[in-house]
Amino acid sequence: MSFSKWIGASLGWSFGGPIGAIIGLALGSVVDAMGNENTTTRTRRRTFQRGQTQSGDFEVSLLILSSIVIKADGKQDQRELDFVRQQFVGMYGKERANHAFKLFKNINKQTKISTRQVCLQIKQMMGHPARLQLMHFLFGIAKADGFVTEVEAKQINTIAGYLGISARDFESIKAMFYSSKENAYKILEIDKSASDTEIKRAYRRMAKKYHPDKVMHLGKEHQKGAEEKFRQVQGAYEQLQKERGF
Repeated sequence: MSFSKWIGASLGWSFGGPIGAIIGLALGSVVDAMGNENTTTRTRRRTFQRGQTQSGDFEVSLLILSSIVIKADGKQDQRELDFVRQQFVGMYGKERANHAFKLFKNINKQTKISTRQVCLQIKQMMGHPARLQLMHFLFGIAKADGFVTEVEAKQINTIAGYLGISARDFESIKAMFYSSKENAYKILEIDKSASDTEIKRAYRRMAKKYHPDKVMHLGKEHQKGAEEKFRQVQGAYEQLQKERGF
């Protein structure tokens, strides 16, 4: 599939607003290097309408937010870049991942990306389960070099606020990337003082919140990421079951 056809088939609402401007600058570099695809891409760009988040909208949102997080600590670790590529290969296959990473490298060169404006557009157009999936991916990038730095965690927290992610949801996903005896409680969004009944209730609530079917509209490739969060919730519950003996 040519680059312009990939763009035409993948994107919906994300070709408008601040995200559209970022994509436009990134595409300028990519398409100019590919000659006659320029006209095709411009023609396709005019046909997009706002609607339900498509796989490509989620994909571009990931690319932009990934760039913001990777640059949060003032350096770009190759392991973080490799993580982005590997995740995209796993989700989309090598050909589509190559297109995405080509776009990512041009997005990554931009220095005037407004985190707030990008996130507000995503919040307006993307459902809550998909936004939670974005958060999970961003923590994965931050930890690709072995650990999540304080600066990276702070940047992701800022993104979470703009995306309308609650503090409890943020701490739940964050806990999935740290090793601590209290993480099981944080993942289930409860306190250590919770009763066994409250733990069971929290598990049912979180299992429903993170169920892969919540992002079914984004395609099977994104359900895989949602399955990881679901497994973390199950693991947290099983850990507490074992510790408390219920």
